[in-house]
Amino acid sequence: MPLQNRVTPAGDIVAADARGMFMGNRGILHDAEKRLGRSRWKHKVWIVCLTEFRGRHRAVMAPRRYTELFFLDEAVAIAAGHRPCFECRRRDFHAWQAAWRGGNCAPELPRAGEMDAVLHRERIEPDTRRQRTWRARLGDLPDGAFILWRDRPCLVAGGWLRPWTHAGYEAGLVAPPAETVTVLTPPSSAGALRGGYQPVLHPSARPLQGREDS
Repeated sequence: MPLQNRVTPAGDIVAADARGMFMGNRGILHDAEKRLGRSRWKHKVWIVCLTEFRGRHRAVMAPRRYTELFFLDEAVAIAAGHRPCFECRRRDFHAWQAAWRGGNCAPELPRAGEMDAVLHRERIEPDTRRQRTWRARLGDLPDGAFILWRDRPCLVAGGWLRPWTHAGYEAGLVAPPAETVTVLTPPSSAGALRGGYQPVLHPSARPLQGREDS
C-alpha cells in the first residue's frame, strides 16, 4: 500500500502509487507507524528537493526524521507552497531568488527566511488550515502557475490549461483569457514565475500538437 506522501497542487497530502520528479520537505509530519498527524503547517520552511543528491540514501518516513513528500513536477510543488532548496538545488534557488525580486518588485534580493515568512502567510488560511487561494484574470497569469478550472487543478502553459493527475498532464484545454479564475499558486510565487523563473515540468506537459476546446 502506498504511503501518504504525494502532494497535490492544492497542497493536500495523499496516498498514490506514482512518486514524481521531485521530493519535498516541510518538517516531521508522520508518527512511528508512518501515519500523518493532523498538524501539517507548523514548519515555515517548505522546500522542493532533488530525489537524488550526492549518493545519499534515506529510509522513507523514518522515525524522528522529516517526512519525504513527492510531487509530479516542480510546478506542482510551487503551487503547493514550496520553493527550491538552497542545499541540493543552489543554482535554482538563486534563480528563484532573482526572479522573486524582479517579479514582486522587491528592493533587494530576499533571504530564504524572508521568502518563507511571506509564503507561510500566503499558503495557509489561519482559520481552516487549508490552502489559501486568490482570484486573477487568466490572461494575467504566468506559465507554470496552477488554477482551478471546473474544480480541477490545471497548469497554465503556453496559452493552454493542462489538467493535472498524479501520473501526468492530460490533453490541453482552452479557456478565455479574460476569465477570472481561482489561483492555487501563492501570489509571490506567481510573481517569481512572472519574473522569469522556469519550473521543471513533467514530460507530459510538452508543447501540444493538437487542441481540445473547453
